[in-house]
Amino acid sequence: MSEHALDVGQADFDQNVIEASRQRPVVVDFWAPWCGPCKVLKPLLEKLAAEYEGKFLLAKINSDDNQALAVRYGVRGIPSVKAFIDGDVVDEFSGALPEGEVRAFLDRLIPSPAQALHGEAAAARSAGDLPGALRLLAEASKLDPAHVGVRLDAAGIMLDLGETAEAERLIASVADDADPRVAQLKARLRFLSAAGEDEAALRARVAADGNDLDARLKLARLLVAVGQHEAGMAELLEIVRRDRSFDDDVGRKTLLSVFELLGGGELVSRYRRMLASALN
Repeated sequence: MSEHALDVGQADFDQNVIEASRQRPVVVDFWAPWCGPCKVLKPLLEKLAAEYEGKFLLAKINSDDNQALAVRYGVRGIPSVKAFIDGDVVDEFSGALPEGEVRAFLDRLIPSPAQALHGEAAAARSAGDLPGALRLLAEASKLDPAHVGVRLDAAGIMLDLGETAEAERLIASVADDADPRVAQLKARLRFLSAAGEDEAALRARVAADGNDLDARLKLARLLVAVGQHEAGMAELLEIVRRDRSFDDDVGRKTLLSVFELLGGGELVSRYRRMLASALN
């Protein structure tokens, strides 16, 4: 038996399936000794677990001996195969599928080299290492030039760095309906392009004259563009409070566009209430 396949029961299910699936995909095979198709599928899964060399873990559960687990996961017929990632069932099938279809099922679970680099890049970006994230994304793009997520993540970092021309090129290379982030990144690009000056200069203008609403507007757009949404919305709300008529009610209109960009959440709800209060 492969070191990447093991028998699992109620007592060790959480450890060997739920927790283990946070490190790599776990494929759970619910089977029973009396089940004819199980005698075909189980050896196939064991063979593939050995062949894939640890890219997934095979957990075999005798459903007769572990009926509580079968009920917990809605097993109505066997063999029943369920794939776990990060503690959740992400895919499944029933019956003894041909080997080609089982391989396709497994390949959907296992990150490609480009996807693995994409994940590493996301971690690097979260840690503040933007150059490192870009290097990883460049490597991922070489492996999979059509990977939409890689291009959009790179565009986001370019916007973080103020490299609007390269960000615009990357965003334009992805169809509008390919990913919801395309619209969000285009909105960020518009905000950044509309700012016009650097942040320090705009803050200095606002500090010198609180009624310099043009500077507040540009500062708000810049803050939104770099992801400081709450700070940007605070400036827009202040424009509404000081002079709603400024530039044809641009403070309110721009604030509404930020709401649309963010799509919802507690922050948007709070600022919607504050905007309503300011307009009364």
